[in-house]
Amino acid sequence: MSSKNKQGFLQGVVTLMFSQVLIKILGMVYTLYLTNREGFGDEGNGIVASSYQIYAMLLTISSIGVPNAISKLVSERVALGDHKGAHRIFKIAFATFAVIGLIGSLMLFLGAHVIAYQWLQIPEAEMTLVALSPAIFFVAISSVMRGYCNGRQNIKATARSQTLEQIFKTALTIIIVEIVAIISGVSTEWMAAGATLATTVATFAGFGYLYLYYQTIRKEIAKEIKSTVNYQYERVKTIIKKVLLVSAPIALTAIMSSLNKNIDSFTVVRSLKNFMSEGEALAQYGILGGKVDMLTNLPLSINVAFATALVPAIAGAKAKNDTATITQKTSFSLLISMLIALPCTVGMCVFAGPILNLLFPNASSGELILQISSLTILFTILDQTINGVLQGYGKLMIPAISLGCGVIIKLILNIVLVPNPFFGASGAAWASVACHTVAFIIASTALRKYVKLDLPISKIFIKPVIAVTIMGICSYFTYTVMLHFMAEKIATILAITLAIIIYGLAIVSLKIFNKDEILQIPKGEKILKILEKFKIY
Repeated sequence: MSSKNKQGFLQGVVTLMFSQVLIKILGMVYTLYLTNREGFGDEGNGIVASSYQIYAMLLTISSIGVPNAISKLVSERVALGDHKGAHRIFKIAFATFAVIGLIGSLMLFLGAHVIAYQWLQIPEAEMTLVALSPAIFFVAISSVMRGYCNGRQNIKATARSQTLEQIFKTALTIIIVEIVAIISGVSTEWMAAGATLATTVATFAGFGYLYLYYQTIRKEIAKEIKSTVNYQYERVKTIIKKVLLVSAPIALTAIMSSLNKNIDSFTVVRSLKNFMSEGEALAQYGILGGKVDMLTNLPLSINVAFATALVPAIAGAKAKNDTATITQKTSFSLLISMLIALPCTVGMCVFAGPILNLLFPNASSGELILQISSLTILFTILDQTINGVLQGYGKLMIPAISLGCGVIIKLILNIVLVPNPFFGASGAAWASVACHTVAFIIASTALRKYVKLDLPISKIFIKPVIAVTIMGICSYFTYTVMLHFMAEKIATILAITLAIIIYGLAIVSLKIFNKDEILQIPKGEKILKILEKFKIY
């Protein structure tokens, strides 16, 4: 594999990684705004959240799994030089999911009254459902376009469209809610509808960017189609069947992930009420499903770039029987995922209390639950990367099966542990750790069966553990010393900053990356020259 291809893969990953972090930060901004907005608060969040559950269900059916499915099928055609076939897959998939998305939008729009009054029994949710309904159509067709861009190794287009969508969503949420508040006299119902309208407009903006980008590369696509070799004509029906067969198992994985989250919503409060008041039980669930989930999901947004980029990369390599590329990209991605996961796990465990005090000064409880939940980060991140490889390799059902087994374990442990006063809400956190551990074991076992890895134990485990141990000890010691001289919040920020620096220096000093791997990183040549100048390499 050429150096250019290696660079392209990593540059796409880095772009998507920064995009996902920015998206999470922007998401936190408008969430904090809505929660603290007079007249909105918990009631408004309740209306919006109830509507989003229905929206998310229809979205799972209409578009979840579509980007990875399209990117896999397109990259396989592109790898063989069949650009005409790749573009034909895109056009047919676009038409198919435009119809599916339109049906989903109409179902939500026409059924809003029945859903709000009879299903949810929250009449105020009717307008939020109506405002959200067009978003299903735009997300469905945008998903096909993102899949086509990813399949052509244009990951940056996907990252930019997602970032633009979130910027619009954040800005428009604040603007529209403020306008609606003035017009309606601070009506919570209408403000909630305004917040979801912002989501719809933002999805249109994301689609708008992708459409304009597609127009700019049409000449390039036309040239590629003229240079097509190995064209294989397939009937429209066959292509639609292929797309649906590939996207369905990926959507099933998303459904399993959703079920995993819903287990807590169905069991925790109900079980905790056996030995504490309903208010206390709700507060405990709020810690688990609110603060802790938000914090432990942040590292996943950084790593999701690998899962996204690996699907077309592995699919393309497999189409050409390029086992060396599959081994190289899988091994390198798993190493990076391990290096992301370990410090996040250890840092969140060691600094659980200070982090909660820093971010939630008025509601900082939940240290133990966060410490336990931080253990899920390691297994979830590695599993995320493995699933990207397996989906690209064509083993689409394995991620769904592995997570499904984990969900069963999670349900059993929730039922057993949460009603026990000794465990309480922390029992649900332990159940989540068990769930993701089981999913990781099954998925990693399957990965080793299909893909040869080039990861010595010292490289993937021993050296990263040494690096993160040095980081943990030094940063925590510094934190305890600084507490004698400054405020806790400042000490926390400085200690976390120091931890990042120490961890980076430890990775370099232990030479976890070889020279070839450093060259794969964007600006790798410059980085290697600096390291050689200081005689580290």
